[in-house]
Amino acid sequence: MADALVSSLLDLIFGNLNSALVQEFGQARGFKKELQKLESTLSTIHAVIHDAEEKQTKSNAVKNWLAKLKDVAYDADDVLDDFATEALLQRPEICGGAIKRGSIH
Repeated sequence: MADALVSSLLDLIFGNLNSALVQEFGQARGFKKELQKLESTLSTIHAVIHDAEEKQTKSNAVKNWLAKLKDVAYDADDVLDDFATEALLQRPEICGGAIKRGSIH
């Protein structure tokens, strides 16, 4: 079922958000509070989605909403991937080595 995918995507996003790399970078850049707020919001969204996934078989509106939310979840995951990539590129062992902002040294 494609809509159960939304819960799985949110689990993936939670994993990315809670990765040590993202947390470390967020704290270093002063985003710790924003990351905590995002995690809290995602937790609430996850609970609503869980209920919606159970009700989708009875409501086309809920099914449509879940399909749209799936697209948004993919976008959010892409943003966190970009954030994690930037965090990785900011690490001294990476920047001082072979990779620095897309260029090979």
